[in-house]
Amino acid sequence: MPKLFSDPEAVVEDIIRDVGTDLVVGLPLGLGKANHIVNALYARAVADRSIRLTFFSALTLEKPRPSNLLERRFISPVIERLFGAYPDLAYADPLRANQLPPNVQVIEFFFLAGRWLHVPSAQQNYISANYTHASSYLLARGLNVVTQLVAKRVVDGVPRYSLSCNTDTTLDVLRARAEGRASFRLIGQVNSELPFMPGAGDLPGEEFSAILESPETEFPLFAPPSEPVTDTKYAIGLHAAGLVRDGGTLQIGIGQVSDALAQGLILRHRDGAQFKTTVKRLAPNGAPFETAPFEKGLYGVSEMLFEAFIGLIDAGVLKREVDGVLLHGAFFLGPKSFYRALREMTPEQLARIQMMPVSFTNELYGDEDRKRRARVDARFVNNTMMATLMGAAVSDGLDNGQVVSGVGGQYNFVAQAFALPGARSILTLEATRQSGSRLQSNILWSYGHETIPRHLRDIVVTEYGVADLRGKSDADVIAAMLQVADSRFQDELTRRAKDAGKLPANFAIPSAYRQNYPDRIAEALRPARQAGLLPLFPFGSDFTDVEQRLIPALQFLQEVQRSPRRLPALLWQGLRRQPDAADAQCLARLGLDKPANWSERLYRALVSAALAKSRIA
Repeated sequence: MPKLFSDPEAVVEDIIRDVGTDLVVGLPLGLGKANHIVNALYARAVADRSIRLTFFSALTLEKPRPSNLLERRFISPVIERLFGAYPDLAYADPLRANQLPPNVQVIEFFFLAGRWLHVPSAQQNYISANYTHASSYLLARGLNVVTQLVAKRVVDGVPRYSLSCNTDTTLDVLRARAEGRASFRLIGQVNSELPFMPGAGDLPGEEFSAILESPETEFPLFAPPSEPVTDTKYAIGLHAAGLVRDGGTLQIGIGQVSDALAQGLILRHRDGAQFKTTVKRLAPNGAPFETAPFEKGLYGVSEMLFEAFIGLIDAGVLKREVDGVLLHGAFFLGPKSFYRALREMTPEQLARIQMMPVSFTNELYGDEDRKRRARVDARFVNNTMMATLMGAAVSDGLDNGQVVSGVGGQYNFVAQAFALPGARSILTLEATRQSGSRLQSNILWSYGHETIPRHLRDIVVTEYGVADLRGKSDADVIAAMLQVADSRFQDELTRRAKDAGKLPANFAIPSAYRQNYPDRIAEALRPARQAGLLPLFPFGSDFTDVEQRLIPALQFLQEVQRSPRRLPALLWQGLRRQPDAADAQCLARLGLDKPANWSERLYRALVSAALAKSRIA
């Protein structure tokens, strides 16, 4: 049985006494980090430089950091409400400031997107790795401690512990330990908010060397609120929803496009006529789409489990069982309502959601015949940041070597799409991005970094449509990518391709694809938006009603600030406008109901005008 502790410092003392002072500590990705033990290890290493401490992890979670006055006034109460008692990871700030002591090293293979750009120590110690390879890299570096947040349940008087949110790499290294290929101590920290997930991660106490459990070490789970789904993301999600076959298999990546895709699938299932009408408005050129409801239903196998999957189960979309299971996942992260939904499920409901190692969800190796029989007509849907005209994808880093996030499971899922009959890889992409005051295309002629090479090109989806690239010639691929590019960049992209000799000199983009502008997307989605079919938060929100009204206005104001010439007109409209009762609540929420100076008066006018504009849109 494990040793039981109520004090994290005592756990650290026990680890050092048993393992020594050269510590290679594996921390689960994201939610499953045992923060109190991690912080006690770090504090001990800071105090005693004879200790060599290496943390190997991914997705270090940090509370949001507001950057300006309006953002600070909006998000600070949200941070306090949702994250107030969450214990920060002690190594994060020193890592960001490049002030880690010389005996401490933090190695990660996946970053929270964009949060560690231009942080030398983080960038230099990053390991580019497929998610499925992370456990082998851990073992190769001499892993001797794994600390993990766990859920506890007593069965017939005997405690059991669930790996819950992070079976991903932990189950893989535990298998290596059972096979004699590794030797490490597994240390658990009990958290009562963590759902107890049945299945392979439901472990007896004998698997653990020590357990930390105390009221003083309880803390609220990291629960990022759901973000609003924009028109751009809904358009992408609806296009992708039309590519999913009934009776098939679904994997979805991280982000608001995933929420949009799930809502699109639910709309298709519940109201096929509305789905078909909306998609036709989005794609007037008549792109082929699946529009039938899900009679057989889908089976889910996804490294990440998030709230939209629960929505798909509740809606009857995810209902094709494989050995009694609707959904296999490897880790989860989401808002408080998501954790609560898992905790409140009946045992029968929860048994249909099984947490597995990442080697199961992301690869076909190991029991391959069984996986192939289960993963029929699979659709692997993942986000990418940029794509080239010839179909390569840029998902994790920049051409100067700076890492934005990580490869994660993207390559694994692309590889599965080519290995499974009837399967497709769908990479979703916003056609443009704003860089300061400058609009840039996310579809490029070429780029100095690639995550997925062009020989693995398959399907790319933007808000403007679907580019089916598999097995096509370079010229046909370029033509398809141009059709889903923003029309403000199509001419220049076409010229680059022609100059390189990759398109015929007389090539012209068909007229049906020359109206790829955001206004057309907004107009196409407006009827469905107004009918409540495409809500801003399709699966609920931890934001209050007032905050939900404010979000579109603040987004609109942020967009205007990127084009400063639009600000005077907006300011004039705000100064002349008398806010109604609902807008007055929003202004009060930002502390602008009684402005104390000229700066606050200007902000009040801008927010007031933005509230009116966003309501019209």
